[in-house]
Amino acid sequence: MLNFLLLLLGVALLTAGGEALIRGSLAAAKRLGVSPLLSGLVIVGFGTSAPELVVSIDAAVSGRPDIAIGNVVGSNISNIFLILGICALITPLAVKPLALFRDATTVVAASILFLVLVGGSALQRMDAAILLLALLVYLTWAYMTERSSSIPSAELHKAEAEELSIVPRSLLWTVVSVVIGLILLIVGSQVLLTGAVGVAQSYGVSQAVIGLTLVAVGTSLPELSISVIAAIRRHADVVVGNILGSNIFNLLGILGVSALLQPLPVPERILQFDQWAMLGAALLLILFLFTGRHLNRLEGGLLLIFYGIYVGLSFTVFGS
Repeated sequence: MLNFLLLLLGVALLTAGGEALIRGSLAAAKRLGVSPLLSGLVIVGFGTSAPELVVSIDAAVSGRPDIAIGNVVGSNISNIFLILGICALITPLAVKPLALFRDATTVVAASILFLVLVGGSALQRMDAAILLLALLVYLTWAYMTERSSSIPSAELHKAEAEELSIVPRSLLWTVVSVVIGLILLIVGSQVLLTGAVGVAQSYGVSQAVIGLTLVAVGTSLPELSISVIAAIRRHADVVVGNILGSNIFNLLGILGVSALLQPLPVPERILQFDQWAMLGAALLLILFLFTGRHLNRLEGGLLLIFYGIYVGLSFTVFGS
């Protein structure tokens, strides 16, 4: 029970820290004259992935590579199956294929790149450099193609920045928000990892399983909150764009930084099962988006069913 409480407390701290960091960073960007486009593309993208980043780095440097990699792979799976499934049930998510083509194909390409790089059963520092270089290329490509307001995806990233309308007004509260956000993220990651390892030991499952499920869902709560708010407001492009951007940052940025600090051996179960589930989720999303040009409630329900199957297999067939 104590381990579950620590897990929940860690999730709460990470969620609060991520929210404070995003809002403080957006306020700082406005004061510095950073465009809403760049803010939505970089700050919201990195900010919503901040819990995954801090937890994966903490796990990597503390010798828990199963949680470090499992957190990222599991987050990408839950982002598509769980979060998009929930949001599609709230409101059908109509999207413009031309606006999201770049990001959707990049998610699939990043997933394939991950499969290629972990072919040797580990992510080395050279692999990390490749991932970070790919992220830099993506960000440059995205910004250059969206500088014209006539590009639909530019409006998407501007809307992402504007989705969080409550930000600190004064310089003092901007600094306080950023500092508090960072402190909560660091403390939350420590508490979450302590609880996660304790839960794994108590129930006799691997740390990878906990990282792929409980930790992954917990660190994805910022994406969930922003996406649900956008779904309620009927901002469908923001929902799907937020998830696609988060998955790109997770694979290229978080794993890149984590493996650069500490080479990460990849658990056998991720090689056998989870990396394929992650790629399958990305391909299924593209199929839904570019055939029907939307995610309807039926498809949202199917995504949730697939996530239930994935979690069931994670704790049974692949639980050890």
